[in-house]
Amino acid sequence: MALRRLMPAALGAIFAIVPLFPSFIALTAVGFPGLSLVPRPMMFVTLAFCGLLAIYAIATLARWSLQAQPLLLPLLAVFSAGVTAGVAGFNPIAGAVFTGIGGLGIVWHCSVMRFYADRYAATTIYASFLTSGILAAAAAVAMVVSRFPAAQYTLQHGRATGTFILPGELAGFLIVLIPMAYALARIARPRSLRALGWTACAVGLIALGMTYSRAGWMGFAAAIAFLCAVRTRRTGLAALVVLAGIAAVLLLFNAHHDPSEDYTRLSIWQAAVQIADRFPLTGVGPFNFSRLYEVVRAPDGDATAFHAHSLYLTFLVEFGILGSAAVVWTMWRFAAELRRRLANAAAPEAFLSLAITAGLVGVAVQGLIDTVTVVIFGLWMPIMALALATAAGGDRSPAIDA
Repeated sequence: MALRRLMPAALGAIFAIVPLFPSFIALTAVGFPGLSLVPRPMMFVTLAFCGLLAIYAIATLARWSLQAQPLLLPLLAVFSAGVTAGVAGFNPIAGAVFTGIGGLGIVWHCSVMRFYADRYAATTIYASFLTSGILAAAAAVAMVVSRFPAAQYTLQHGRATGTFILPGELAGFLIVLIPMAYALARIARPRSLRALGWTACAVGLIALGMTYSRAGWMGFAAAIAFLCAVRTRRTGLAALVVLAGIAAVLLLFNAHHDPSEDYTRLSIWQAAVQIADRFPLTGVGPFNFSRLYEVVRAPDGDATAFHAHSLYLTFLVEFGILGSAAVVWTMWRFAAELRRRLANAAAPEAFLSLAITAGLVGVAVQGLIDTVTVVIFGLWMPIMALALATAAGGDRSPAIDA
């Protein structure tokens, strides 16, 4: 039992270090239009810590069995597609590193599903994630206000970024964090968790606004609209939320952007379609889009492109039809299992589960015109597990856990 008693702390730790995950992009050979504030030694320490936590989780899962894991097979299909794409792609080493990180995400997902109902596990997960999110968002806001570091402030045109390399990455993180924080502020029994929830909402909203991320703002509007629609059944209110998001984008977006970005993004999408047409089945491998972009880009397009500026085009280009099909299978299986669990969930647990799902809906909308790596490698799999585990309820739900 001593091995298992450490699981709540381990789960809390892995959720707490998510804001450091974007620094892993430095492991690739691609040039990214951002500044990593995490020193390389700390980046390697973080990666090693993730590996140690994964070894511990695998040992604990082997000792106490996996039990019900409804998404394990489709997630393994995504992982297998990543391995195949990496081996067949243009940079197998980079593919191996990030496919391995994706494998850690599967271990993390299974651990949340298996041990969420353990004493203190849920409360530790949420408290760690909210605290980390508050600190990360506050740091990003403080860096903009102080204009420090100057290089980041200049490179991002005064947009909130923090440790996330790019403003869109911070926005994606906040789209997941804020709806969850709001639900916890409303239903969590421990007052400390409620206080963290309200604080994360306030600081997170300020930071999200200061990212000036068009995709992020629309993704957040979609998340809130989804939550309004499923909770209140008031589709009119949901439509108003979406319209407010559109208005904010139209009125404020270009304040911190080069207006020509719209045209460069179109050329990037055209290049992505050409690459997908040439390598349809297995794709070009993880993080290899930039290599092929230089070959097929339009003469008047951006000289470099880090990714396809669309989550779905990026999956198609880098993982091919096989990987894209595996992702669709995963999301279909998640939706079916969530619906089944919500049918028998108590009201507080259903509310929290839907709020968590709202974050996933939000980043799915953000992904239409952006690719957010911290969501793909750090949040997608464990957040799906949180939504399912919360909907299942149990005697250790954060709604009733003392």
